[in-house]
Amino acid sequence: MDLMQTIILGLIQGLTEWLPISSTGHLRLAEHFLNLNVPILFDVLLHGGTLIVTLLFFHKDIKNILVALAKWDFKTENGKLIPLIIVGTIPTALIGVIFGNAIEALFSNLLPIAGAFAICGVVLYSSKIGNDSNDSIGYLEALAIGTAQGIAIIPGLSRSGLTIAVALLLGIKREKAFKFSFLLSVPAIIGALGLTFYTQHDALAFAGVDWTEILAGIAVSMIIGYFALRLLRKIVADKKFYFFAFYCWLLSIVLTALSLI
Repeated sequence: MDLMQTIILGLIQGLTEWLPISSTGHLRLAEHFLNLNVPILFDVLLHGGTLIVTLLFFHKDIKNILVALAKWDFKTENGKLIPLIIVGTIPTALIGVIFGNAIEALFSNLLPIAGAFAICGVVLYSSKIGNDSNDSIGYLEALAIGTAQGIAIIPGLSRSGLTIAVALLLGIKREKAFKFSFLLSVPAIIGALGLTFYTQHDALAFAGVDWTEILAGIAVSMIIGYFALRLLRKIVADKKFYFFAFYCWLLSIVLTALSLI
């Protein structure tokens, strides 16, 4: 890869990581059409850039959660989030570890990714029927949202899209659904970063990618990701979240047509 290609991938990552249209799916498509054979580690490092955005955007919530954890306090509002995040992280980790390699092999061409985008559209559109009345998240809700996050390792299924949509379908209020989705993403992305870096730390060197390109891609993903996250928050609050379903369906049709040519 050259510098311009890594900037393009960073831009795609920053824009699509938070908007519910699957950053992994879009990165796979960009790499396909740019004829790039990119190690998974590079994509995960780009996710690290958008992780930093999450840490900055929710820094007050994360600080309060860490303070509650240090005090071993699980009764306050922030303290109650700790076991919920743990419960939600368990299915995410299990799905990633057990099925990660198989999914990577299965979703390596356009047609299955097109199918995943179509399914993503269905889930996003269904979120409009949630009653948005529940002000609390229980363990079963956290488990369901965490399972959705785990399933979203499939390219074409959006992590933010599935987790927020499932939360809305469960009747959880929009602001709480938005916040929990992204707080739940923190341990998932950190875990993916650590595991992938441990198993593939030398893959970037073999692929001829140096840290100049890597840091450029991460920087772009951070900048674009910040504005995309602010935009998503407004979209969720304005009850327009399901509109992204039409984009996913359109992209699915285009990809299906291209794969059959």
